[in-house]
Amino acid sequence: MKSKFRFSRKALAYPYMLFLLLFVVTPLVIILINAFLSPDNKLTLNNFVEFFSNSGGGMTVLGNSLLIGIVTTVICLAIGYPCAYLLAKYHASNKVFVLMFILPMWINFLIRTLSTKAIFLALDIKLGMGTVLFGMVYNYLPYMILPLHTTLVSIDHSYIEAAEDLGADRLTVLTKTVIPLSVPGIMSGVTMTFIPAISTFAISEILSGSKIYLFGDAINMHFSKTINSFGVGSVMSLVMLVIVIVANVLVNLTGKEEEVKSVL
Repeated sequence: MKSKFRFSRKALAYPYMLFLLLFVVTPLVIILINAFLSPDNKLTLNNFVEFFSNSGGGMTVLGNSLLIGIVTTVICLAIGYPCAYLLAKYHASNKVFVLMFILPMWINFLIRTLSTKAIFLALDIKLGMGTVLFGMVYNYLPYMILPLHTTLVSIDHSYIEAAEDLGADRLTVLTKTVIPLSVPGIMSGVTMTFIPAISTFAISEILSGSKIYLFGDAINMHFSKTINSFGVGSVMSLVMLVIVIVANVLVNLTGKEEEVKSVL
């Protein structure tokens, strides 16, 4: 009698689960353990004390990174929403323009940043905070535009027509109908822009001439030979992880509240 081979769909998840275990869970566990170890591998809380007491300037760097991340996100939203709105409004002829925003994402991140620096140097522009913000907006703007564009295109045009039939002008239609319905896209864009902006280190290091020191730079230096302090670096990595989780939760909660308000 022939045995029947029954294929389980759950088996398809095993390679993915193994990958997560090896390359996501295991590094997190190692970082968590290192956070409680001293340089001589003894249990200690000094790494947390050193960071939160700001003895090494870690909290100051974190505050600066959060501020720059917020500014970058606001600028990207201010530029990205009108662009996404126009692309969605003229949907029939915007494929080339959408491709123009996607193309830079196909180029290596480091190459884009170094090319931007070369342009600044050629124009004799002094490297500093302005060039760092420009580099962040340039690199992360597509991550704001694409989710906004996707959401705006999917809005049922009958809502806009109904608002116009009720006597609403263009500005009212935009502020009372289009923007509330595009909140999910705004939340996605904010998340995809803010999180990499607060954790980046290549942009700040290259486009500031190593003058501006952000949280990503601090983590990188603690894990490198420059400082070689795995304990404090692990604490900073955990702090960054918590910030990312909290930011995602807040964004999702805000998005759901705005969706309910727009429906009501």
